[in-house]
Amino acid sequence: MIFISKLISREKAKRTLACSVFAIVISSLLVACSTPSTRGPNYRAGDDSPTSYSSSIASFRSVSWQALPGWQEDELTQVWPAWLKSCEALRKRSDEIDWRQVCAQANRVSGRDEQAIRQYFETNFQVYEVRNSATGNESGLITGYYEPVMNGSQTRTTTYTVPLYGIPNAWKGSKPNPAPTRAQLMSSNILRGSEIAWVQDPVAAAFMQIQGSGKIRLADGRVMRLGYAGTNDQPFKSFAQWLLDQKEITRSEATMQGISTWAKRNSGRVEEMLNANPRFVFFKELPGNVSPDLGPNGALGVPLTTERSIAIDLRAMPLGAPVFLSTTKPLSSKALQKLVVAQDTGKAIVGGVRADYYWGSGDAAGELAGRMKQDGKMWLLLPR
Repeated sequence: MIFISKLISREKAKRTLACSVFAIVISSLLVACSTPSTRGPNYRAGDDSPTSYSSSIASFRSVSWQALPGWQEDELTQVWPAWLKSCEALRKRSDEIDWRQVCAQANRVSGRDEQAIRQYFETNFQVYEVRNSATGNESGLITGYYEPVMNGSQTRTTTYTVPLYGIPNAWKGSKPNPAPTRAQLMSSNILRGSEIAWVQDPVAAAFMQIQGSGKIRLADGRVMRLGYAGTNDQPFKSFAQWLLDQKEITRSEATMQGISTWAKRNSGRVEEMLNANPRFVFFKELPGNVSPDLGPNGALGVPLTTERSIAIDLRAMPLGAPVFLSTTKPLSSKALQKLVVAQDTGKAIVGGVRADYYWGSGDAAGELAGRMKQDGKMWLLLPR
C-alpha cells in the first residue's frame, strides 16, 4: 500500500479497491479513490540494446529466468486464475504491447498443471529487471492493502449507528464547486437520506473510505459489497499524520491497529481526528450476485486475487502485466517471492520499483496489510 506512508499520502478509494495499511494509514487513499487511466507507459527500445526498455520513471533490463529468486518454488497454479482475469481485459485493449497471442496461448494450458504453467510463462515471456530510472536502484517500497469486512445493517439500530453514504441526492445533477469538507458535510443535512449501510465503528468506517471498498455482513447472513462511487473532491490528508503531529501517538503506533486503540481511549476526540482529513468518500452497493469470496475490482476492471494481485504506478509498467515480486513478509525476514499480476493502481503508489500487495478481505488480511512496509525487487514479464 506504508500504513503511515499510505495514510499519510495515499488514497485508495476508487473503483473498488485497495491500499496498504501502513500505507493505508499513512499513505492511504485507496487505489480506489480515483479512477485513473488504465493505459500503461509508452515503451521504446533503449539506446544500448533492442531488449532494453524504459518508461518515464523505470528502466528495464532483459535477464534470464534463472535470475528470479524463488521462481522454481512458486506455486503457479495459485496465480493462474489472476492471469486469466487479466487476459479477459487485455484482449479488449489496444496498447503498445500486443497481449493477444500470449492470452490465446493461455487458453490451451491446464490451470491444474504446474509444469505446463511454468513452461507457458518461460516460453512466451521475456523477463525484465525493473530499476528506478532516477537512481538506478533495483530495490523499492512494497506495501500492502486489503478489503475491509464489517458487521452492519441496512437500517440504523442501537448497535449500528455509523452511516456509510452514497452520493447525496442533491449532488446527482451537479456537484458544488468547491464541495464541502468532511467536517462541513457532517455538520449539515446534505447527507441525510443517502445512507446505504450502518456499521458500529467510526474509525473502521473511515478505513473503509481509505480503502475505497468493502463488505458488510448483515444479520441474515447476506453480504453487501460496497464499491467506490465518488468523493467531495477535497484533498486527502492523513489523520495518522495528524495524530503524529499532535504527539498523540508514536510512529510505531501509526498503524490501523494503533489508531483504533487511540480512538477507544479518546472516544470524544474521534470526530476531531477524522475531520483532519477533509476528503470524504461515497459508496455504492454492487450487484448482490457477486460472490462474497470474490475480490473487489481493481483499475484493470477485473476482481483482485488474494496474494496474487498488486497495484503499481502506471507510469512505470503496463496494467495487467505479470510481475515477479521478491520481498519479505510483514515484520519478518521470511521471503515472499511469487508471480503476481499488476491489476490495480493508487495515488500513493509512486515509483518504478513500487507495489502495493493485495492481501485479501477481512481482519486477518488487514493485520498483514497494516504492517507491511518492506524493501523489495520486481521483474516485469512482457510477451516475446
